[in-house]
Amino acid sequence: MTQADEREGVWLTQAKFDALTAELEELRGPGRAAVVEKVSQARDEGDLKENGGYHAAREELGKLDGRIAQLTEMLKNARVGETPADDGVVEPGMIVTIRFVGDDEDETPFLLGAREMAGDDVEVFSPQSPLGEAINGKKVGDKVSYPAPNGKEIRVEIRAAKPYDG
Repeated sequence: MTQADEREGVWLTQAKFDALTAELEELRGPGRAAVVEKVSQARDEGDLKENGGYHAAREELGKLDGRIAQLTEMLKNARVGETPADDGVVEPGMIVTIRFVGDDEDETPFLLGAREMAGDDVEVFSPQSPLGEAINGKKVGDKVSYPAPNGKEIRVEIRAAKPYDG
């Protein structure tokens, strides 16, 4: 999570907040206890310098502790259930549909928000991404541009912005 996410908070539905809270409780309790036990068992096997199982278990514990810290911070700063107004103004927590200027056929819908918000069925863009920063606060019908990773300017038109209810 970026510092901007921490200041502004992450918009989450109540269902997603509850699911992430349950994941955090599982990781802090039984999940972490199981990994700590793996570390302990591997440590008891002998020489730690040449003990691949020990190093793997320690790495797993580090990743688990990182996820615990990430979830803790996210949930602490979450804006839960504050569904954005359905007023056509783009903000986090909305499904936004854009059309790339010059491409009259294809429209691209995505969720503007945290990747933890949506399942596999919705693409997610962070409000801090170049596209997210360009469209945040703009209205349906606005055309904006943002820099691509190669430095080229990309122009998009905002076609729709609706609150996400997933």
